[in-house]
Amino acid sequence: MNIAVIGGTGLIGSQVVRMLRADGHEATPLSPSTGVDLLTGQGLDAALKGVDVVVNLTNSPTFDDASPAFFRTTMDNLVAAAAREGVGHAVILSIVGADRVPDLVYYQAKVLQEDILKAGPVPYSIVRATQFFEFVDAVLSWTSDETTVRLPATPIQPMAAADVARAVADVSEGAPLRGVRNVAGPEVFALDELGRITLAAHGDRRTVVTDPTAGMFAAVPGDAIIAKDGADLAPTAYRDWLAR
Repeated sequence: MNIAVIGGTGLIGSQVVRMLRADGHEATPLSPSTGVDLLTGQGLDAALKGVDVVVNLTNSPTFDDASPAFFRTTMDNLVAAAAREGVGHAVILSIVGADRVPDLVYYQAKVLQEDILKAGPVPYSIVRATQFFEFVDAVLSWTSDETTVRLPATPIQPMAAADVARAVADVSEGAPLRGVRNVAGPEVFALDELGRITLAAHGDRRTVVTDPTAGMFAAVPGDAIIAKDGADLAPTAYRDWLAR
């Protein structure tokens, strides 16, 4: 198949392109550096000519109140161009539990992205993944100083970016789901405990303080971002990933 991967040079996208090519598909990474800008629509129609599947892995540059406008504009542009060019399958990457976290505007924006795709004329698939192992250090940095890292005990079920990419590639190679596939890591942690495991692995002597008000994940209610029954569990465990 001819598969276009928008955001195909990023953390997930570059791995998706590599996996699709290894599986025998023609996979083309698209980004502003290749002349395709999803935010303005520049180059989009030409890039989607003759394409069987388009995968959208672009992300808002911020997690704040600007993110809904980003996803509305980019998805409107993508759906319209895919329909004009007769693309048979559109795939996006979203977040497990995005619809269960009403107090985070970024999660609201991801639900908006999903809704625009669902309402459009192009057959679609939505892959919802949990948080990435690769982002744990950034999460710790949001609420840290020289001696402490403050984290809530929010339940979290992270997974390796490579496992996310594999799930996206698999869905892209199949028939449109016209629905959602949830993928998650094999283990559930409290975020504060995940912080302690991470610091210990890095030889970082800072102390993790459990603080229910600290950081973005403090707004997550209960087990909202834990995968429910029926999710596909990825094979890579966090401690094994850290050890590599």
